[in-house]
Amino acid sequence: MATYCSKCGAEVPSDKQFCANCGTPVAAAAAVPAYAPPAYAPVATSAPQQGYAPPSGYAPPPPPPAAYPGAVAQPPAKSGGVLKIVLIVVAIFVGLGILGAAAVGFTVWRVAHAIHTSGKNGEVSIDTPGGTYTANSSQHYSSSDLGTDIYPGAQTGKGGARLTLPTGTMITAVYTTTDSKEQVVNYYKSKLGSDASVYDSANSAMISLQKGQKESIMVTVSQNETSDEGKTKIAIVHTTSTKE
Repeated sequence: MATYCSKCGAEVPSDKQFCANCGTPVAAAAAVPAYAPPAYAPVATSAPQQGYAPPSGYAPPPPPPAAYPGAVAQPPAKSGGVLKIVLIVVAIFVGLGILGAAAVGFTVWRVAHAIHTSGKNGEVSIDTPGGTYTANSSQHYSSSDLGTDIYPGAQTGKGGARLTLPTGTMITAVYTTTDSKEQVVNYYKSKLGSDASVYDSANSAMISLQKGQKESIMVTVSQNETSDEGKTKIAIVHTTSTKE
């Protein structure tokens, strides 16, 4: 094995006793051992050995907050809780719908019990909290009831009625005649005067007159070959108001 001079560091062959460079005896040279890699200690996989100190500046994590005294731990919420809430809301809306229907039914019941109906000799009379409605197919109305004259020779038809309310009255009378529509329209034009409004078509006409703020008269004249035996039909509506 080669050696090196301990004085100058030159290599000295193994068969030489002196350094060829500086003459130093070989016995004084130190042998250089062969290189051997250093041994590494195994990495610890368990807790640090006793006496371990954390590095400077290291702070351990804070402990979890303590439970409030007397508090009871709650179990995690289940999906069934949401379903119960939905069912409760649906039940509330269904209940409101039932209550609304009951309120409407109670109102109808009160109105039905407030109406009194009586009738004799073809007359029907209905008394309500708001007024009285009377219908009689055979009842005759005077010119003062209707606000205008009855067409000469006309026959009383079906549909006459009287409605009496706290705010006024409305009387309807129906008549038929063999005269033409044009004859009847001209008659009521002359009776209601030039202030009347007239709407005339092929088979019907309407003449209306407003008398002030509390009275109105409307006469409707129609003729149809397929109804009322082809006669001319006359409907008179007289409305009066008692409002101040």
